[in-house]
Amino acid sequence: MLPGFLTLSGLDALYRSGAATPADVVRSVMKRIEESTDRAIWICLRPLDELVAEAEALALEGPSADKPLWGVPFAVKDNIDCAGLPTTAACPAFAYEPASDAFAVARLRRAGAILIGKTNLDQFATGLNGTRSPFGAPRSVFNADYVSGGSSSGSAVAVGAGHVAFALGTDTAGSGRIPAAFNNLVGIKPTKGLVSNSGLVPACRSLDCITVLAGHMGDGDRVRQIMQGFDARDVYARAMTPRALPQHGLRFGVLGAAEREFYGDAETAALYDAAIARLEALGGIRVEIDYAPFRESAALLYGGPWVAERFAAVEDFFARHAEAMDPTVRAIIAGAQAMSAVDAFKGAYDLEAYRRRADAEWRKVDVLLLPTAPTIYKVADMLADPVRLNSNLGRYTNFVNLLDCCAVAIPAGFRDDGLPAGVTLIAPAFADDALAALAERLHRAHSFGMGHDRAAPLPDVSVPPPQAKPLISVAVVGAHLTGMPLNHQLTDSAGVLLKTCKTAAHYRLFALPNAVPPKPGLVHAPGFAGEGLVVEIWGLTPAAFGEFVALIPAPMGIGKLVLEDGTSVSGFICEPYALEGAQDITSFGGWRAYLAAKSA
Repeated sequence: MLPGFLTLSGLDALYRSGAATPADVVRSVMKRIEESTDRAIWICLRPLDELVAEAEALALEGPSADKPLWGVPFAVKDNIDCAGLPTTAACPAFAYEPASDAFAVARLRRAGAILIGKTNLDQFATGLNGTRSPFGAPRSVFNADYVSGGSSSGSAVAVGAGHVAFALGTDTAGSGRIPAAFNNLVGIKPTKGLVSNSGLVPACRSLDCITVLAGHMGDGDRVRQIMQGFDARDVYARAMTPRALPQHGLRFGVLGAAEREFYGDAETAALYDAAIARLEALGGIRVEIDYAPFRESAALLYGGPWVAERFAAVEDFFARHAEAMDPTVRAIIAGAQAMSAVDAFKGAYDLEAYRRRADAEWRKVDVLLLPTAPTIYKVADMLADPVRLNSNLGRYTNFVNLLDCCAVAIPAGFRDDGLPAGVTLIAPAFADDALAALAERLHRAHSFGMGHDRAAPLPDVSVPPPQAKPLISVAVVGAHLTGMPLNHQLTDSAGVLLKTCKTAAHYRLFALPNAVPPKPGLVHAPGFAGEGLVVEIWGLTPAAFGEFVALIPAPMGIGKLVLEDGTSVSGFICEPYALEGAQDITSFGGWRAYLAAKSA
């Protein structure tokens, strides 16, 4: 009765047709779970009679606008509280009975979603591979010899195997993205604080994010939007202040040759290159970045004082029950005992230094496109070398929360042996809505099915682009041109380069004396018949335009410029008093040509 892979639209169609009720679906889901050969996916399931009773009560109420997830089965990683089920964090000795649902879980259940149970994880969310649990190691849905990815291992496999339509994971170092890649799913890691962490057993409390694993962006982002909301009980909660991404001419950062590391996995490297080509075909502009500051900040997560934050989360339990912990997890967390407050401050200083260097790379690009994981490992190999191989998996994920970014992992295809790979789009904080729309476009540019079903077509339901605000065009002529010292004032505000063109004939350009940085002054010269001067036209939202204009110092101002095609735009003009002693450089045709001639 159920399709092989569950989606929100597929379930909705099933209900609307009358072919099934929510009670029918939960019975089928529980039968599918019972028949699964991977017994390590679930830690705790709700009783069937309880699920059926909830589903029948939903059916009596009927679907409604305030229940957009009506009758949709979902799973929750077992470090997130769900009333009526124990929270174990994959450590039985740690288990407790929560009095209420976590904030995010409560929102989903109010929306009509049906909680099936709690899923397995790397113990205390410490790991990226899925083998660090006394409940067993969930396996990739494509080959049981290989890891599922972690720490949200059970959540990913539950979705990938078709047990539920979506699942909640968490992500501190990549735990919601790595398992998405290894099970042909999307993994959505919101900006820190947008989804409340109330009711979450923390790994690193200042970095943790509750994430969504789903088959495609339409489902995953819909769930993210429902979970999202300011929660005053979470001291790290933040309200959304949306950040736009360019609609045209999007610049995406890629790895340069010196930073490409796939640990010998040439096929995953080739799948990354293919994803780059797809984003270029969609109009993106590839820009090689220096990945070093991102990689160096990533190393702080386990190699720096942030491991002490993991210790802080379980300090009392560790003191009494350390012997009950997974040996690898115990060793990692125990390492914090040798750290001091001085080490914490030194780590914070290092992070800010890396952030400053990373900011220089961000000024070149709007988003990053990176491999989600450089390769995938067999379970046996991971168990034999648990720390080094786990570290390899996090090479392109560990920095994201430290540097306050949002991220979306999407499928990137399959190696010849049938194992999947993924890529991740990463943007600065609060670009979640725009990033979801971009990830949707890239995922649909080449579908690889959903989860275990490589032939499953992506549903027609997709992520709508963020509501576009009208852009104000502004002409720049000097230090704000692409590649010039002040261009970042445009790119930092998500400005979009619309075109390069010339002014009308009646303008002159002067090199202003003693300007820092060097800049020209454009002046209207009635009756002058030149050849026009090269300008760039950038688009800014009204709010960004106002902030940009406020940064402009005298003698510059914004007025109306006439372009060569006769249209008018706002643009830089110069007050006449500043031209005393200035060199007329009109004959060069533009600021860039003048600088090139000057340096020749």
